[in-house]
Amino acid sequence: MIINVEDARRAARRRLPRIFFDYVDGGSFAEETLAANRADFSRWTLVQRVLNDVSQRDLTTRFLGAAHPLPFMLGPVGFLGLYAGNGEIAAARAAHAAGIPLCLSTFSIASLATLRATTSGPLAFQLYVMSDRGIGDELLEQARAAGVDTLFLTVDTAITSVRERDLRNGFRSLTRITPGLALRLATRPGWCLDMLRAGLPEVGAVAHRPEFGKGALEQASNLSRRIDTRLSWRDVEDLRARWSGKLVLKGILSPEDALAARAAGADAIVVSNHGGRQLDGACSTIAALPGIAEALDGSLEILFDGGIRRGADIVKALALGASGVLLGRAYVYGLAARGEAGVARILAHLTEELSLTLGLMGLTSIAELKALGPAALSRRVASTVD
Repeated sequence: MIINVEDARRAARRRLPRIFFDYVDGGSFAEETLAANRADFSRWTLVQRVLNDVSQRDLTTRFLGAAHPLPFMLGPVGFLGLYAGNGEIAAARAAHAAGIPLCLSTFSIASLATLRATTSGPLAFQLYVMSDRGIGDELLEQARAAGVDTLFLTVDTAITSVRERDLRNGFRSLTRITPGLALRLATRPGWCLDMLRAGLPEVGAVAHRPEFGKGALEQASNLSRRIDTRLSWRDVEDLRARWSGKLVLKGILSPEDALAARAAGADAIVVSNHGGRQLDGACSTIAALPGIAEALDGSLEILFDGGIRRGADIVKALALGASGVLLGRAYVYGLAARGEAGVARILAHLTEELSLTLGLMGLTSIAELKALGPAALSRRVASTVD
């Protein structure tokens, strides 16, 4: 039974080959930042008010220039099609049934065109800047053709960090299914059957280009090597000039970079540390959010990701200055456990918990929560031991 995100995580661990579970579950180096993303939510407590009529609660809000029935969306996560057959399609269908957008990763099994052919809901696209600008131009054209109106530029992965779980299980070095890997995959027959039904997984954005090879592992390896390590603010300004839709910079952790993003013409930022998968020892996103919100003072929209597992986490992010939240691992665990139904279950769980949390705080809407801002929270007082 899946009641919450941790239930889905345990189910995903049972169903997935370890090589793929570790890829989505792990962080970089000692995984300190990965752990801090969760632990630091506890630094804030919720202010409870009583004797207010909370019988009706409204979770609608606005972010990225549109009204949404919920204050969260599905963020970009690579290789969804390796966690469940046709994983991107399953996740998009669940998101759109809930009325929320999905942002497709460059490193996805389904292409934007495939996704657009199967769903009419709101799609965003996450872009990496490539050293071969021709590839980048092609990705932009794919986004335009699919009716994407919001581009998320990931800015914290010009250099890929070391994820030790991936080193141990060989994920980073694999370009094809070896006999040893095949034996490991065979220990998860349900997953294998799901993959066989879906067909050979490939990175949809580049599957038509023979120079990237065949199969998702080889294509992803070749695509990763083309990420431009020289990425700079000049590239952001250039992309801004070529992209007429909304431009969001994902991977901002400092007030200085937030202000630079505003100056470069971004429409929004995502306070993100790539799920603790890049700079280990960096601060958690919930710790970074208040300072960034104070520096921007409402002059640039702020989205948030990192460590969201509970409705209360969403409440805290919104109170501290985020206009909306991107889900990552939370929905991927659901996808890996039960496909589209698993994602739908996670979305329903977070929606119910968010609504109940607001009511128990004496609040009736997301708008009311945002109006209170940090006053809806208090800093946890450290306990003393006699």
